[in-house]
Amino acid sequence: MKRKSFLAAATALAGAALLHGCATPSDAPASAIALPLVGTSGQSIGTVRMWETPGAVSFRVEADGLTVGRKGLHVHAVGRCDPPGFTTAGSHWNPASRKHGLSNPAGPHAGDLPNVPVAANGSLRETVVLSGASLAQLRDTDGSAIVIHAGEDDNVTDPSGNSGDRIACAVLSPAA
Repeated sequence: MKRKSFLAAATALAGAALLHGCATPSDAPASAIALPLVGTSGQSIGTVRMWETPGAVSFRVEADGLTVGRKGLHVHAVGRCDPPGFTTAGSHWNPASRKHGLSNPAGPHAGDLPNVPVAANGSLRETVVLSGASLAQLRDTDGSAIVIHAGEDDNVTDPSGNSGDRIACAVLSPAA
């Protein structure tokens, strides 16, 4: 009898912990740098939080008003996000001059990130990790930008994975 009560209590506690984890608005640490995310009309559509861990930079992307589906996400080489096309962000961050795509044998670009899902209500809440990067590299003299594309990245096709237009952008400013 005591064993059943213990198992039931442990299961309930684990379930509560899991629900609490899902309800957390952001898994970014308090020290994360918050960056405004803008859409093609220059309007604020969310926030990107970034923070460094050993050998990587993590990004927590929170956005609303997007079309449903998987979206390509990349770090671009220049810290400029001029709407509507965000072409001022330049090409993908690629200091090693590799080919595009996480599945490309000649790749990936250093700024290639996994696709992110946009829910049926148009919201995006996802954390991605850029391995092999540091904040100092991303916040060099001209900064960099994180860009959401209109479609899913095929993770192979050079130079952009056929991920479509740039629909949202956040500037990773140079370090002060």
